[in-house]
Amino acid sequence: MNYNNDFKYDLQLGQVKEKELGAIFQDAKIEVKYDLQALTTGNVFVEYESRNKPSGISTTQADYYCFVFGDTWHLIKTTLLKERCREYLNTNRDKKGGDMNTSKGILLPINKLF
Repeated sequence: MNYNNDFKYDLQLGQVKEKELGAIFQDAKIEVKYDLQALTTGNVFVEYESRNKPSGISTTQADYYCFVFGDTWHLIKTTLLKERCREYLNTNRDKKGGDMNTSKGILLPINKLF
């Protein structure tokens, strides 16, 4: 987007985005993940399997994922999150976790959410 030093133009763009956000909260399914360690580790754990069955992002019906770190909320389309996680499948970021390491997931760097 080009920079424009015109308040009326900026206001119109802002209002378009406000409507888009309103539609997300009104119509979309959102899965919220509160990650207590993300700010310390720099990663989020995105589960895709539990007890040898697809789970988490593999089975979600959410349109968006929302990761909460402290007092900040980070919204990402589920399709985009899946794309970003796929690049780490079968790497050193593909980890066991959860209760007694019965789940599998991707340790996704926080900066990959943006």
